[in-house]
Amino acid sequence: MEKFEHGGNIYAEAPAGGRWLDFSANINPLGLAPEVAQVIRENIASIIHYPDPEARDLKAALSEHYHLPKEQLLLGNGAAELFYLLLHMTRPRRVGLPVPSFGEYQRAAESVGAEIHFSHLRSVDDFQPEIGTWEKDFENADCIFIGNPNNPTGTLMNRGQLEKYLSLLDARKVWTVVDESFLDFLPDEEAYSVRSLTDRFRHLFVVRSLTKFYAMPGLRLGFASAHPDLVQCLERGKDVWNVNSLAQKAGVAALGLKEYHKNSREFVQREKSWLYEHLRAVRGLEPIEPSVNFIMVDISHTGRTSGELTARMRKQGVLVRDCANYTGLEGQQYIRVAVRSHAENEQMLKVLEAVI
Repeated sequence: MEKFEHGGNIYAEAPAGGRWLDFSANINPLGLAPEVAQVIRENIASIIHYPDPEARDLKAALSEHYHLPKEQLLLGNGAAELFYLLLHMTRPRRVGLPVPSFGEYQRAAESVGAEIHFSHLRSVDDFQPEIGTWEKDFENADCIFIGNPNNPTGTLMNRGQLEKYLSLLDARKVWTVVDESFLDFLPDEEAYSVRSLTDRFRHLFVVRSLTKFYAMPGLRLGFASAHPDLVQCLERGKDVWNVNSLAQKAGVAALGLKEYHKNSREFVQREKSWLYEHLRAVRGLEPIEPSVNFIMVDISHTGRTSGELTARMRKQGVLVRDCANYTGLEGQQYIRVAVRSHAENEQMLKVLEAVI
């Protein structure tokens, strides 16, 4: 099996004993909310007990926040666990993947021995999704993954674009995973989310991550919305205690922080636009207009490969994502950068300009 790599690998020794400035992982630039950190500290003693296998408090908080019945909620040890769980329980033979997209979709498909059908998003169209092309490329698929927004491209489809296609797929009994892990960063996310359709579409599986928006990826916490019959089936296949007690407490606390939600969305909307315009101004860079908290950049006109550029930045203590190991981006001409604080974004731009 091919080795998949991800951003956020800060564990190598930083240059000159300093610390990494990590633009390779797409985490909320406002960081972990102090209220959530306090809840974690207050509940450290709870780890001498098993976590609640039903996660009652967390499911109640998720149900209220996302306006979903509790019987349509399935919790995961991060969003990625849920991809594997669905595929290991449904065992699809042919999986359709638009590419480039998050590498764990492909890895989950390979883990069950599925035949993978790729549909390549076109760079000339800024990698915009093409449902008409998917209908042809995935004609024989019995499972399809759709990232919305898509990682690493940042492209986005609204609910109306998706709903008709999802209806066709459900009629064909195609398991369809819609990964909405970054939608929380949008102030109008309900215009794009299809989570409420899971009561109608029995083969729809909508996944969300709580660790990116709430800046706690080390805790691992995600959930899926699905038809109650599918939730019951998948509950039987997962680890009973797959979400630890601190993650459950942190999730409940985070979901209640309305001011944090508002401030995070406003900051990301403002700062992503600033960073996009300043990346466009750098000689040789062609960024794709972002929808959320990360930006994919075409560096082909800089005279550097993505491997060379990321290595040079690494020597300066700045981590950016080399996209060359994404299926569909093998030409070493793309990087991805996260949106961080304004001062950090300025620092990254200075290093980027210096190494080109």
